[in-house]
Parts: sequence; structure tokens; C-alpha cells
Amino acid sequence: MAALAWLLIPLVAAVGAGLWGSWANRTRKIRSDGPELDGYARFREAMERPRTGA
Repeated sequence: MAALAWLLIPLVAAVGAGLWGSWANRTRKIRSDGPELDGYARFREAMERPRTGA
């Protein structure tokens, strides 16, 4: 009976890993990259401006 318990532990772990993997890889609502790209474009524009002042 102890040997059966030792065989069930990896089986339960594999099933749990499979469930977690399928949950982690689920299809999510597609979100555009618009806000991130807009922020990056503003950053690039600010960095390309010539320095004014001293």
C-alpha cells in the first residue's frame, strides 16, 4: 500500500501541473498595444528634442 501512495504522488502532481498549465495558457481578452506604444512614442519624441538652455 505504501508503494501505491508513492506512485500516486507523482500522478497527482502531474495532473495538477497539467491543470495549472492549461489555466495559465487560457485565451484571454485580446488587448491592443495602443497605450504602451503611444507612451513609447512620446518618450522617443522627448528624448529626440534638442536641449534648450544652458
